[in-house]
This record gives sequence, C-alpha cells and structure tokens, in this order.
Amino acid sequence: MTASRELFPAQEIGSLMKPRWQIQGQHAEPLDPRARTEFSDENGRTHFGDELPSAAEALLAGRAREVGADAVRDLGALFALRLFERAGLARVYDGEARRIEMYEYPIRQMRGFTFHGHVRSFDHKYYLKASVTDEVRLEHPYHLEEFDFVRRHARGEPKLPITGPYTLADWSYNEHYLARQPGWKGRSARRAAQREFVVDLARRAIRPTLAALIEHGCRVIQIDEPAAGTHPDEADLVVEGFNAATEGLQAEFSMHICYSEYRDLLPTLLEAKRCRQWAWEFANRDRDGRDGYEVLKALAEYGDTREIGLGVADVHRDEVESPALIADRIRRAAKYLGDPARIWVNPDCGLRTRSLDVARRKLEAIVAGAALARAEFANPRA
Repeated sequence: MTASRELFPAQEIGSLMKPRWQIQGQHAEPLDPRARTEFSDENGRTHFGDELPSAAEALLAGRAREVGADAVRDLGALFALRLFERAGLARVYDGEARRIEMYEYPIRQMRGFTFHGHVRSFDHKYYLKASVTDEVRLEHPYHLEEFDFVRRHARGEPKLPITGPYTLADWSYNEHYLARQPGWKGRSARRAAQREFVVDLARRAIRPTLAALIEHGCRVIQIDEPAAGTHPDEADLVVEGFNAATEGLQAEFSMHICYSEYRDLLPTLLEAKRCRQWAWEFANRDRDGRDGYEVLKALAEYGDTREIGLGVADVHRDEVESPALIADRIRRAAKYLGDPARIWVNPDCGLRTRSLDVARRKLEAIVAGAALARAEFANPRA
C-alpha cells in the first residue's frame, strides 16, 4: 500500500447485475416503463447518461438500434463506474458491463477449442462449455478496449479482473492434452494432462493478454480463480498457472478465490510469486457463532504478509450489513493479521446476484464501516 493511502480503502471485486434498460437497449427493444424509471433514477444520482447524451437520448426515444449495442454497453459501463465511485470505492471497474460471463468470452479469443453446449453453473446460471481439441493458441489479446474505456472515464483507480488459467482449464473438457499422455489414462496421466493444459493457457493466452493490458496502462489486475477451491489437491496447478501467466510482468496482481476452505489450499497457494493481494470471501461464513475471519490466523502462522482483499459483505443475502458489523469484521481481521495497513475492503465476490439497489446499499455500508474502523484505529483510546 502506498504511504499516502488511508486505511481500509474499498474496491470492486466482481460483476454487477446489468440494468434492465441496458439489456433491453442491447437488444434494440423499446424501454418499458420499469426500465425508463430505473434509468431516470440512476441518472438522477450520478448523471452518467449526461456523459453520452446522444446515446442516452436515442435509448430513451426507442432508437437504440440507431446508436448500436456497443453504445448502450458504454452507457452501462459508465453507470457502473459512477455507482462504484459515488459509493466511495477507491479502485473501480465497470462491473463487467460488457461481459456475459467469465468463461466463454476468453475461450472464444483462442484457437484449439470446440464448444458443445450449455451446462449449469453455481447460481442457476449457464455457460457454454468447450473441449480443448488442439494446442491452445491466442487469436488476439482481449479486454483491451474494455479497459481503455474504463481508463479514460474512471475517476477512481482502475483495476481489471480476468479469469485465470486454472479456472479456464477446470471448466473445460481436456481432450487434446489427455490424448497426448501415453498408456492408461489414469489419475497420474489426467493430472499431467491438466498441468500441461493449465500452463499452456497461462503462457500462450493469459500472459500475452496481461502484457498487452499492461502496455495499455493497466496497473492493477485481479486474477479470478473460482475453481481453485473445488480441487484443493490441485493448488499447485493454480500456483503454477498464476506464476506462468505473470512471469516477468510488472503490475499489481491479486488472486480472487471465493467460497473455499482456504486452509486446504495452504501453504501451497503461498508460492504464487507475484501475487500482492489475496482477495477472499469471509462474510458468507461469518454467522451462526462462527468467526469467518479466523482463517486469517493461518497467514500469520505461515509468515505471509501480503495484502488482503477482505470480504465484509455477503453477496448471497439481501440483508444489508450495518456499518458497525463491517467495522467489527475489519477489526477482527486486523487483529489476526497484526497489521491494519494490509487490508482492503470489498464484498465477498461480485454482486451480480443482488438487485442494483441492494448492491448499492451494501457498497455504501462497506465504505461507511471502513470509515468507522479507520476512526477507531486513528484514535485507539477514544
């Protein structure tokens, strides 16, 4: 953390629910009354539509087809940026306004894959699953235009989330690399094939994309590895993929892993060399008499001193945490870590499963709770 940064800065960590008006506008549909009200209310708060007046006017006039879906997505990105900034976040992104989900889009930027059909994911959503049928080859680096728009318009510090190589491999069928393994395709052969797949994704696709993003001015990059916790015995593959993807690159990298038993991934995960921050989930497990932050003791036990992106709001509950509860969670985390300056605060994960109103209020509570905790640490005897 820079010397000038205040304690417990807040950050975005994932996606937002797309506004109703954005979805209808992208499909060139006239806005229904609910979508119009939503747009009007949000624009009244942040005036995001005033920054792209021609697109906003066409959308409201039922002429979204004239300006095109990309202009509507620009409005969606501006909306998310201003929502995050107005809530008080120091690091922001566009709520992944241009992304449908985190798997299909990156895979479509590569050669060597064949899509088969949709499979169900964690929260009753679906993604289009592919097999790797040849060596991985990157068509071109991705997320560049997306980041350029954010960089031009963000008032806070821009960051970029990108799906990591282990998750892309785990969510794919591994045909090509397994077929290259000699003999019986047992456990050891499958593990060797998966390792080769992860490393190829990291070196041939993710690293060139990260290098291009850094060249475009991206300095804060979050590597998303939600699959890491599902196979704790493969933590070494998560680490090897992360290290191969970031090798020789100069940026502030974090690793976001949600809904995991983190102790099962330690100490192996600590071998991620260029990871500066662990962005983890805690609030989800902090209830029913259980201290969701006690796992942070493990980092102290292993002598790990990296920053923590501290999940202080549960993204699967509509109940908005009080600032006092959030301050208490920060206080406990600081005690376990031994250094409050290592803490950033954020929701456990992306807020896309919550309504925009609930998401906004949770973010505002996070910032207010951080302010309470900050005042306590500034005046310990007050």
